[in-house]
Order: sequence, then C-alpha cells, then structure tokens
Amino acid sequence: MKKNLVLFTLFILPIVAYLFFASGINSFAKLPTITQNIPDLKNLDSKTNVTLQNKITILGFTGDEVLEKKGRFFNLFEEIYKKNREFKDFQIVMVVPTGKESDVEKVKSDLHKLGNPSGWNFVFAPKNSIKEYYSRLKLLGNLNQTAGSNFVFIVDKNRNLRGRKGKSEKGKEEYKEGYNTTLASELHNEMTDDVKIILAEYRLALKKNNADRRKHGL
Repeated sequence: MKKNLVLFTLFILPIVAYLFFASGINSFAKLPTITQNIPDLKNLDSKTNVTLQNKITILGFTGDEVLEKKGRFFNLFEEIYKKNREFKDFQIVMVVPTGKESDVEKVKSDLHKLGNPSGWNFVFAPKNSIKEYYSRLKLLGNLNQTAGSNFVFIVDKNRNLRGRKGKSEKGKEEYKEGYNTTLASELHNEMTDDVKIILAEYRLALKKNNADRRKHGL
C-alpha cells in the first residue's frame, strides 16, 4: 500500500496537476473524439512514408493557395509546432494538391528560417483524392474548390480526430472540430490548450506503464 502511494505521488500526481493547470480554457477532462479511426495517409499516396499511426498529428489541407497561406503556416509554426516539436511523436502534416511541389519547397525554405521543421511533413495527392479522403473524416466543415481549408485538425495516435464535443465539465455545450489558422489568438489559446490535453494523456499513460513495470520488476 505504501509503495503504491509513493508511486502515485512520484509519477501520477504530477501529470494530474499538469493536466489541471494546462486546461484553463478547455474544461473537458479529456479531449472528446469527433471521428474514430480516420484513414491513414496511404489512402492518399501509396508511396508516402508519412503515417498518422502512433503519431500525434496536426493535419491540414492547403489547397492551391500554398504560397498565399504562408503566413498561416508561420502562425502554426510559432504557436503550435515550436512548443511541441521536442515531443518525439508529434508532427504536422499538410496535404497538398499534386503540382504544387515547387511552392512547397519555397515554404520549406522559409520555415527553416523560423527553426528546424523536421517534424513538418507534406503529402501530395490529386484534388479528387484529397476531397474523397476529407469526406471520410465526417466533419461539418468543407474543403474549398481547390481542396483546401483554413482549419487544421488534431489526430491522436490511434487515428482518432479529436476536438470539443458535448457538455464540458462546466455544463456548457461545445463543438469544435478544427482550429482556424488565420486567427493566431485561436491557435495560441484554444488549440494550444487542447494539444496540451492530448500530450498529457499520453504522458500519463506512459508514466502509468513505467510504474506498472517497476511494480512487477520489469
């Protein structure tokens, strides 16, 4: 009993405290699932090595306006990517229409000026394939005519798209499936908070697994 209490104090309590203080905006104890088990990226590009499985992913769709949206990429880089890039399983994935490869290279060059973008990936596919893939996310929002969106989405390691849905702990009805990259304040506040919730979930699970292994002498 005493050993279990020590393990709880050392490994579980700090994560619970982190989760509490990190969730000043999002009053959900756990970030709800919007869509379960979304398709992996092989459905878009069979040759890609980029996967959603076992990764915490920020997923976006650029459309043709890759260069025009460069400022929004910078917002995402500064507000979300920089804060979480040290988490080894964290990545950003942008789905881009085929034919925009040269524009993406220009964006990559500019991202390098902000920091190391090694966890920032681009996947290319025809627009009709992108639209078909997006339809399987089962979201309320739609892509524009060039298969793009201003919104990005949080996908967990089991390929569940996460957000805000239902009643919060304060009894308030909420629904948020994506985060608007044109609004730096939304990325800084709501999205930052929700990403912290996801990361805290996995840190808690990892701490619990390590504690169980020690308990059984593994």
